[in-house]
This record gives sequence, C-alpha cells and structure tokens, in this order.
Amino acid sequence: MNNEVKKLIENVDGWLTDSEAETLYNLAKECKGNGVIVEIGSWKGKSTICLAKGSKDGKSVKIIAIDPHTGSAEHQSDKNKVWTFEEFKSNISKAGMEDIITPIVKTSAEAAKEVSQAVEFVFIDGAHDYNSVKEDFELWFPKVIDGGIIALHDSTLWEGPKQVVKEYMVHSKNIKDIRFADSITYGRKVKSNTLFDRLKNRYRRAKYFTSIRLWSWAERNKIPKPIRRLGRFFFS
Repeated sequence: MNNEVKKLIENVDGWLTDSEAETLYNLAKECKGNGVIVEIGSWKGKSTICLAKGSKDGKSVKIIAIDPHTGSAEHQSDKNKVWTFEEFKSNISKAGMEDIITPIVKTSAEAAKEVSQAVEFVFIDGAHDYNSVKEDFELWFPKVIDGGIIALHDSTLWEGPKQVVKEYMVHSKNIKDIRFADSITYGRKVKSNTLFDRLKNRYRRAKYFTSIRLWSWAERNKIPKPIRRLGRFFFS
C-alpha cells in the first residue's frame, strides 16, 4: 500500500482494508478527466481521502462526496443522533484534500437529481440492504461514461451488494473486466460487451469466491500459512 496514503488515513475512522484503500487510490489516479469521481457514502472521509490523493497524483479530477452524514440504519436511534459531517470536514482538511472534494450532504437519490456532470468513476458504499444498493446502482450507472469505472464496497460480505453485483455487473452486457480487491468489486462500463467478456466476468467471480471459501477452510483446519498463500496465489 502507498505509504503516503496509509499515513493520511491511519487515524480516520472507517472500514477499509489496505488492499481496498490502494485500489481506490489507483482507480482515481487512472482517471483521465473525462468526468468527475463520485462517492456514495463517505462516513468520516477515509475512502474519500484515498480517492482524493489518487486523483491529485493523477489528473486532479474533482470528487463529489455524497452522504447525509446521519449514519446507516444501525447507527440511528432516537437516543443517539448521528452527525458525522463536522468530523468528515476536519479529516479532509487535515489531509489537505478539501480543494478537490465537493461534499453533498444529501441522500444518493437527492444528489442524483443535482449532479449533471458526466461521471468517470463511481464508488458505491451507501446503505447495504438490497433495495438501497440496487437504487444507487440504477441512479448512478447511467451517468458513468463508456470506459468509466463502477465499484461497490462490501460486495463479498453483505448480501445486498453481493446480489446487486451478481445481477447488475456479472451478468451485464455493459460491464467488462470485473476485478476484486478484498470486498470491493469493480468493472468497466462499455456500450456492449461480448459473450467472452461475460463468461470471463462469471469465471473471475467464481474463482474469487472459491479462493475465499478455501482460505476460510484452511484457517479453520489450521493449514500452514505458506500453503494457504500458495493456494491464494493460484485462485487470485
């Protein structure tokens, strides 16, 4: 993982592995400036900073960070009101990224009505129930340019994102080159993919989930780490 990125986010609250952070950084860095970068679900700015740093090290593509900053359903209660925007702004400022980030303190659906720019890369990490993830995908995928990237977080762990990836990415005629970085699934939008592209997407997903199941089995059965790493090499 990029040491500079790691230092920028080490004290920021959030759920992101090193591999996921590096992937977001690299995907943002590769953007050519043919559209903005959109993040759905910023929480306190951990993933936002990764995107911003990658963008700054690339073409300095503007980032639109969308979040109502009231937390997800499990954070909300009458006794414990959640408001993360002040901490988000503070973290972004400490990282020196405020000049490239435009926060929108609204829901994904509300923000979709306002954002008129073309989108080169969208990272979806909002509410994780199936209907919410599906809505986010349907709202933002049409805004992504051909050749742009769409990525979903927690798509190997939560049933909502996992099912949306299966239905709307793996079996899609408009996405190719699906890849995985821990729980992130991402792919490239195209006008029309080929049968070979779709088969390759399905193969990569099957292979990745096989590697996860084998790793879990190896851990439960205390298989030595060198053998586990060898297995992951063949199935990654």
